[in-house]
Amino acid sequence: MTEHLDLVAALAALPVDLSVDLPPGRTVTADDGPQPLLWISDAPAPAGLWRQLHRAHPQTGLWPLLLTPLDPAGPDYRPWLSGELYPVDAAVPDLYDPAALLATWWKQVDGDEDGEVSEDAGILDEALAPYGRTWPGPAPATTVPDGAAGTEARELAEVLRSVKDARLGLVRADSGAQALAVCGWSGPTNHDDIARIATVLADWERRFGAQVVEVGFDTLELSVPVPPATLAEALPLAAEHTAFCPDLVFQGSGSLTAYAEGLVGAHQWSFWWD
Repeated sequence: MTEHLDLVAALAALPVDLSVDLPPGRTVTADDGPQPLLWISDAPAPAGLWRQLHRAHPQTGLWPLLLTPLDPAGPDYRPWLSGELYPVDAAVPDLYDPAALLATWWKQVDGDEDGEVSEDAGILDEALAPYGRTWPGPAPATTVPDGAAGTEARELAEVLRSVKDARLGLVRADSGAQALAVCGWSGPTNHDDIARIATVLADWERRFGAQVVEVGFDTLELSVPVPPATLAEALPLAAEHTAFCPDLVFQGSGSLTAYAEGLVGAHQWSFWWD
């Protein structure tokens, strides 16, 4: 156990008493720097360990992630062991306004930055109905009971762990959103940079209790303690998701309304970038 704690202590830059036995693993650095960005297990995460580490986060400051690769059969477990990590300072996401980012991204979904529609207006209006090219604004925040966000995150982690051979990751961060920025995940790089992505994820954690649970090469899985109960509640949330990850509609459901229907009662939000 001492060897593995030394790895985590190096990552955190301070002695850490996890009070949890870790499996064999290693720290990972970016190509252009010696500072460890995260710790990753050498094998799939054991049952129950993510749950234990998530509960211990307030004491350790280490946020657990389930990590999956682009190619499970590949030798470098991209991007986690291949050096494809581009960290930003943990404070950088706080410099952005999440509502402004979502509004800007929505404009880019239906046109370019100057408002010129890049596709047939009728097709866009239909795909983005009932809002069309008018940004509806942020969805109302939900009331999340004390402890519900953490409970839901731990339950989803066990479900995902049981169906995927995800490895365990640990990042020194205040939240899952911050962990993505600190470790330099670049999954949505063709959409926007990780600082802005982390800004919106942190805002979703504040407004909806959504927590980052699993991260892949270009995929993201969030837990949601209080999902929308009706289509009317889900539609503005679906607009936020579409601004954040347009592929969900334009290479997925085909329409904002169809996507919103899938959010009703759903305790898991899944994102992917092509």
